[in-house]
Amino acid sequence: MKLNKQIISDLRKEYGDAFYLLDSKQFRSNYTELKNAFSSIYSNFNIAYSYKTNYTPRLCKIVNELGGYAEVVSEMEAALAMRIGVKENRIIWNGPIKNKEKLESFLLAGGTVNIDSIDEGKYIYELSKKHEDVTFNVGVRCNYDVQDGVISRFGFDVESKEFQDVLDLIRERDNLYLINLQCHFAKRQLEYWPEKAKGMLDLIDRLNIVPQRIDLGGGLFGKMENSLKEQFTSNIPNYQDYANAVATLFAERFSDKDNQPELIIEPGSALVGDCMKFVGTVKTIKNIRGKSFATVLGSQKNISMTGVNPPIEIINMSNEQDEYKDLDFVGFTCIESDVIYRNFNGKLAINDAIVISNCGSYSLVMKPPFILPNFAVLDISEGKTEIIKRAENFEDVFHTFEL
Repeated sequence: MKLNKQIISDLRKEYGDAFYLLDSKQFRSNYTELKNAFSSIYSNFNIAYSYKTNYTPRLCKIVNELGGYAEVVSEMEAALAMRIGVKENRIIWNGPIKNKEKLESFLLAGGTVNIDSIDEGKYIYELSKKHEDVTFNVGVRCNYDVQDGVISRFGFDVESKEFQDVLDLIRERDNLYLINLQCHFAKRQLEYWPEKAKGMLDLIDRLNIVPQRIDLGGGLFGKMENSLKEQFTSNIPNYQDYANAVATLFAERFSDKDNQPELIIEPGSALVGDCMKFVGTVKTIKNIRGKSFATVLGSQKNISMTGVNPPIEIINMSNEQDEYKDLDFVGFTCIESDVIYRNFNGKLAINDAIVISNCGSYSLVMKPPFILPNFAVLDISEGKTEIIKRAENFEDVFHTFEL
């Protein structure tokens, strides 16, 4: 949907002066494109969508419909996956802390739990003795050096005694099935992906274990507008670049297609980043000691981007605009650092719409009920407007308090 003055005016009448626009059709297209890029090289490949990045149920349902896994990191996200119809054996539960009661019921139902610590491994070991007639699907989160300059806090150092101990615990119990070895490293640059793959392939050779699944986690760049790309110091890889860097290594290592472990990645931003826009409204414009500021109904908390200027479009809602130089768009919060866009040069007026693209990642899910509740989410992918999340209100924020 190409936004213009009339469309914005109509949406404002119905949904207020700030809202998200979701393109679920683009999300579906991204998923299919990424899946095909890897599968064309290594056929036994699948995607586990990172719920934490954007757990809008419509998106999660699309993943399930297309045969992907749900990658969750809390009992809340696991409950969401099950509520929308994802079978437990299609849910992978990562994360450093897991509610013990929910973990037990999840394992009993056939879900996969990636063990993140030795204490968690010991707890699952005891559960397996309690339920000897049930096979538990478990994975181990592996941590090794991928030359990214970061010591990740997650999982097991594969050179440590605790890593060997958790494998021994799993081997000791016939009803603990090591279905998965998993890793995740956050940096998105392409150069780290072959290191991730080689590290995991070297590990399974050393252990003489080839699990049913090998999961390389997430950490991929997604599609973005050129104005955003230009603010990164390195080239932005596309889906095929990542596939060439990783799937090729797996295809070479497992040339017998009848005996290939399932290769999994856990993208979030790479799928959803370009699928959401935020539309805010310029409420005030002022000059303070030679510096211009436009205050927006909207906030950095709504877009979850720092250190870069997001792609923006200004839609004039009146007949008059003034020319501004070095103007900062700032949010409605009372925080000095709430800057949405710095050093804008161009025409602007009060009541203009500011449309911010590429904000589908970690925006909606990380917006706290700080000063104002969150805004509505509208799906515009089919040329019509469908509300998929109403605007939050006072009762949503305060109903858990004693008033």
